[in-house]
Amino acid sequence: MPDSAIRRLLEFDRQVRRDSDQSPAFLHRRDRRFALDCRDNSLTPDPDRWLQHVRRLRVPVAADDPLRRWRHLTTGFALAGLITGVLAMLGLLFYDGGQRINLTVILAFVLLQCLLAAITTVQAFAGWQPWQWLLRKLFRGSPPDALRPLQPMLMARAAHTGGLMFGVAGLGTLLVLVVIQDLAFGWSTTLNTGADSYYELLATLATPWQNLWPAAFPDRELVNATRFFRNQTDGTDNPALWGRWWPFVTMVWITYVILPRVVLLAVAAIHPGIRARRELARHPGMIALQYRMETPTLDTGNRHNDAADQPDVSTSAQLHPLPAGQVLIRWAGVGEPELPDALAAGYRDLLAAGGNASLAHDNGVIQTARQVLAGAASNPAALVITRSWEPPTGELADFLREARKAWPATTLIALVPMAAGPDQPPPDHQLSQWLRFAERSADSRIVVSTPQMISPETRIHRALQDEYRQ
Repeated sequence: MPDSAIRRLLEFDRQVRRDSDQSPAFLHRRDRRFALDCRDNSLTPDPDRWLQHVRRLRVPVAADDPLRRWRHLTTGFALAGLITGVLAMLGLLFYDGGQRINLTVILAFVLLQCLLAAITTVQAFAGWQPWQWLLRKLFRGSPPDALRPLQPMLMARAAHTGGLMFGVAGLGTLLVLVVIQDLAFGWSTTLNTGADSYYELLATLATPWQNLWPAAFPDRELVNATRFFRNQTDGTDNPALWGRWWPFVTMVWITYVILPRVVLLAVAAIHPGIRARRELARHPGMIALQYRMETPTLDTGNRHNDAADQPDVSTSAQLHPLPAGQVLIRWAGVGEPELPDALAAGYRDLLAAGGNASLAHDNGVIQTARQVLAGAASNPAALVITRSWEPPTGELADFLREARKAWPATTLIALVPMAAGPDQPPPDHQLSQWLRFAERSADSRIVVSTPQMISPETRIHRALQDEYRQ
């Protein structure tokens, strides 16, 4: 699979960031159990197996693919290379029947392509980012931290792809012009260069294909007969010889423009995977994971029973009055078979998400709610009903994050934890964990309310809605 090492690194980094919300004791037991299972089955506990193990323990969540933008960028470079390759070759081979096409200009242009290919590879290995200004314009938002060290290699791969398409397009244009036009080549330079010196240069360049295509290897007679100096010729003025240079030009283009790009593109395709495996091996999360897998979990034997001790869930967040929302979502089957009238009044459709519902179902709920909220005249709000005694889960956090992306930016999301009794308020220690969850989301539009905190405005709004429906 292409870029499998990069995807493994990005998935591992995302999982480590998710694990930061879990307790160290839970992570230790989970990863130590995984290591013991691998040992019992004679398997190596490598990152791939660990990620497969973790995927089975959590609900799959759709995540953005950071490499999709790089694929688009590479495609853009390839298209730009095709267009500029055709234009460049048309410019190099422009012939109006007067002045001949100068081989020296073509050789200088080929040398420039070799230098650009070498510089692109050097910047990738050195870690330079001369394309940073382009990435800031094309990519909105900062890339994942794990992807930043790989950006020079990914940019080199895109640039070499564009360079290869440039060479292929130039070669195709050259062959087409050879067929449809009568091209006249010659060579000249302002410097005092003799035909023998120029022949030695061309013979050296043509050494790789001397035996492969003898017709593309220049001879002294051709070099002497096709030199021109301004409007004067040096040697036998034989127009029949002016077209014999096209095999040489073709092989120069293939050997020194296309082949280097093919080799360097292969290197650029392999280099990011090697670097990704190196970054994964020294990832701080990998070091901690290896420690947890290798270290046994210990039972201290402490007789103190801390089951009644509550964790420190102090927070500065406060409860908010229950808003008059347009959408009500029951999370993980809460309120079955029906919700109290104090909550369900005023809502035409009660949506359900989470729990045993599939990811596609949850995405459909988000889109249905988006249509309702988009039609709200003002102050769009959505209520998410949960169980107060169940701690907030990562699945709920992912659902709210995807909903925040799809719903209007001004939407107020009210989390409403319900107690076991429909008419009872949730205990303070249960509300504290939901307040802390809302505070960790760092989103001022996510608040916590209770069924008992219905504001007078909300009661009037629901009464008007019921009267309107009747």
